[in-house]
Amino acid sequence: MERSPDARNRLACTKMTGLLCLVVTVCLLAHGASGQKVKVEPEVSSYPGQTVNLRCEFRDAAGVQLTMVTWIYEPKDGERMNIAVFHPNFEPNYPESPMKGRVSFSDNPPTLTSPSIQITNVRMTDEGKYICEYATYPSGNEQGITYLVMLAKPQNAASTVTVEAGPTKQVVARCESLNGRPAAEISWVTTAKGNATVVSKAGADNTVSVTSEYVLVPTAADNGKDISCVVQHRTQDKPESLAMKLVIQYPPEVSIVGYDNNWYVGRTNVVLTCEAKGNPLPASILWRAMSGEMPDTVQVKDNTLKVLKVDDAVNTTFVCEVKSRIGVGKDQVTVFVREPKVDPSNAGVVAGAVIGSLLALLLVAALIAVLVTRSRRQQQGYRANGGSDMKTRIFGGGKKASKNGTSGGAGTGANNNGPIYVYNESSSHQGLGDKNNHNPSLNIGGRPEGGPTTHSAQDILLSQELDDAERRKFDELEEDERYDHFGGGAPILQLRPHDQDHIMGDYLDDDMESQRDGSVISRTAVYV
Repeated sequence: MERSPDARNRLACTKMTGLLCLVVTVCLLAHGASGQKVKVEPEVSSYPGQTVNLRCEFRDAAGVQLTMVTWIYEPKDGERMNIAVFHPNFEPNYPESPMKGRVSFSDNPPTLTSPSIQITNVRMTDEGKYICEYATYPSGNEQGITYLVMLAKPQNAASTVTVEAGPTKQVVARCESLNGRPAAEISWVTTAKGNATVVSKAGADNTVSVTSEYVLVPTAADNGKDISCVVQHRTQDKPESLAMKLVIQYPPEVSIVGYDNNWYVGRTNVVLTCEAKGNPLPASILWRAMSGEMPDTVQVKDNTLKVLKVDDAVNTTFVCEVKSRIGVGKDQVTVFVREPKVDPSNAGVVAGAVIGSLLALLLVAALIAVLVTRSRRQQQGYRANGGSDMKTRIFGGGKKASKNGTSGGAGTGANNNGPIYVYNESSSHQGLGDKNNHNPSLNIGGRPEGGPTTHSAQDILLSQELDDAERRKFDELEEDERYDHFGGGAPILQLRPHDQDHIMGDYLDDDMESQRDGSVISRTAVYV
């Protein structure tokens, strides 16, 4: 049996290795390409049921005598067979073959320079190598080879496999590309740490089914991770990606949150929460206390434990136990009840309130003291200035002074509203006389006519307005505190309506006003 050029190349490569084999292969291919006189299509693809055309043409027939053309079919696994023969002196011939009745020359009648053929209703089993071979003289046989590739679009599917977390490797996902031609290529995309296996299996009508499985050691952390099966096939415009999520079952994982290590006696409404996750989801949650029965101040609802008021009874260990179909998980927290702490912010508020109250009380006391002092000064109604030329102003005497300074009733032209002046320039401090033994109307600078010795302003004031206790206080005062320094010689005039003499005393009492220097003056007096 004559070997094809490809068969001769493969045989040569089996006898050589490495770089030498590569060099020989390149040389043989170059030689075959340069001497190729039969022009064919290297590959033709088709789907089942279609009609395919296999073209063949002899190049540059000058100096060469073409005798006959034969089409030979060589399946992938099987023997070669002639399927069509043409001789210019005879009718075309179609020997027995799987293509008989479906194969024919494209031109009718065919020619030696262009003996192309066509196959109708192609089948998956028609795939293989088709050789257009010329019998020539004097060079012998010349041939060209076309590969017919039958295509079948596969059916792709993928699914995850539910497994339980454990220490051994398990198949967690499976991907299949069924009844395709040629065989599909399968790959995986995921962050889960594992590897893939691939198995190919011949299917019906010369198709191929490819199955790939993803294997890893499953853990709870892998549950829900993304995983995609990517299928590449010649019949698809782009790779098909089948996305999934891993399903790993594991017992409940439990944790108790909410304890801040600051449970003190009297604290209210503190809550512990039992958080659990697992696959499948937890079926039941149970709270219990290591000390025995739950304290009376504890309320349990679903996954929460609420303490209405912290006391010594909750000084225990609380346990949360969660059950699912495949296992049990639990967690616990130990509570240490502390003594109540004073909130620094509250202490500051209390201290601020106390200090504020004290300051307010002090302010009120100071205000009262000022008012009392002012009231007493108004009641005393005097200030005097001591010295050799002592001048005393007396307000509110309630008596009328005559124009010439004599006592008695109201005289002609008397100023009943003016202040009473007593000048005692020569005499020293007089003793205090009888309270009712002084003349209410005094001259300025002398004795009253027919009356007793003139009393000083101090005597008049103390005798008329002060009691014994107040008099003693007055005597204890320093000299400069008893009198005002009044240096002017002009009299002070006080304007007062003539018809208000009967209310002179009350008017003058209300008319007095204390000054910053300690003196008391009239609000309505006009000083000249």
